[in-house]
Amino acid sequence: MAGGERIGVYPGTFDPITLGHADIIRRGAKLVDRLILGVTTNPSKNPMFTPDERIAMVEREVASLGLRNVEIVGFNALLMKFAEKQGATMIIRGLRAVADFEYEYQMAGMNQQLNAGIETVFLMADVSLQPIASKLVKEIALFGGEIGSFVSPAVREDVVARIAKTGLRGDY
Repeated sequence: MAGGERIGVYPGTFDPITLGHADIIRRGAKLVDRLILGVTTNPSKNPMFTPDERIAMVEREVASLGLRNVEIVGFNALLMKFAEKQGATMIIRGLRAVADFEYEYQMAGMNQQLNAGIETVFLMADVSLQPIASKLVKEIALFGGEIGSFVSPAVREDVVARIAKTGLRGDY
């Protein structure tokens, strides 16, 4: 730990970044001196936005939160290797439901086997934000539903514009 500084990593695809993500970012930033948002490439999740677009989107959203101890870094590596490179001692993960916990618990166990010096900290999503998932936000938008209560106005515009540009809209 460099100079006693507490560094946490909050990893995700953030495709797109939601109000649920923003809640975990806000709360996670209080737990550490520096919070690094690791924007990962995950082709298996069928991203709507490129890694660079997602990084720019996350940078814009974090700037609107006014947090001075948060930085955004793109990565395409094993999470624990990324966390080690950043000097992190903590991985922050958001939980929405029991199903999230089962998956995250397994991941935390595997990560502990890889590096027992990095703790995983789970933050429960705010009750009003628990149902929000990027995958569902995209699905709702693709079928013409309103996503304004799940994402910021700027992200809503990004998603609507991407759907219009790519012609991905589903039948409704």
